Amino acid sequence: MTEPLLIERDGAVVTWTLNDPAARNPVSDDAMIDAIERAVAEVNRDDSVRAVILTGAGSAFSSGGNVKHMRDKEGMFGGTPTQQRQGYRHGIQRIPRALFHCEAPTIAAVNGPAIGAGCDLTMMCDLRVASTRAVFAESFVKVGLIPGDGGAWLLPKIVGMARATEMALTGDAVDARTALEWGMVSSVVEPDELLTAARELADRVAKNPPHALRMTKKLLREGQHQSLDALLELSAAMQSIAHTTADHQEAVAAMLDKRPPEFTGR
Repeated sequence: MTEPLLIERDGAVVTWTLNDPAARNPVSDDAMIDAIERAVAEVNRDDSVRAVILTGAGSAFSSGGNVKHMRDKEGMFGGTPTQQRQGYRHGIQRIPRALFHCEAPTIAAVNGPAIGAGCDLTMMCDLRVASTRAVFAESFVKVGLIPGDGGAWLLPKIVGMARATEMALTGDAVDARTALEWGMVSSVVEPDELLTAARELADRVAKNPPHALRMTKKLLREGQHQSLDALLELSAAMQSIAHTTADHQEAVAAMLDKRPPEFTGR
């Protein structure tokens, strides 16, 4: 049986590849959902992972939901309305929860179309790099559905409410250049340069102390919904931890000695 998610590690960077290219990498099947959850759990247990790259095999990043299963009322798309509600809650909605709580910074390397839940999957990552072949579509309305995987929460935080509303109500696709103009992605590169560009970005992240990276990501996530006072309290608590780490001491010493730091994750 083909693994739904390929996992490779090179130094402090892990790459996850959605691995169902024949079906354009849908993410609504249990096997893929389970694999993503497991991959996140493994990263969260391993402080030596400093960055994660998420990409798709083949020509597409992800087609989102499995349209054939929608037609045939299979899997999470089958049963009564009550059963379908549970299918979403205990199915595809596990992915945004998992990625939101992934402690290591995540980078989407968007190699091709990111459609529906595939578009939302890119928004679940912290950073995005796109190939010139990438397109993004919040296209649920095109198939008579709504963003069932958190897209209505995710997309406005990335592109603003007006543009998110336009994408969600028209279902129209946005090309890579427009995505760059709108701040959806950090950069756009030629297809054969995509993974190199994503890795270069990952390395720029991964050269920093892992505990500081993970706590900084946590603060950025919490800052989306906490009050300023609550975030300041959390920041003070985390900063007191950061001050006691060997990596902080090494960073200060290296700066004063005018040499490159060597971080150990302690």
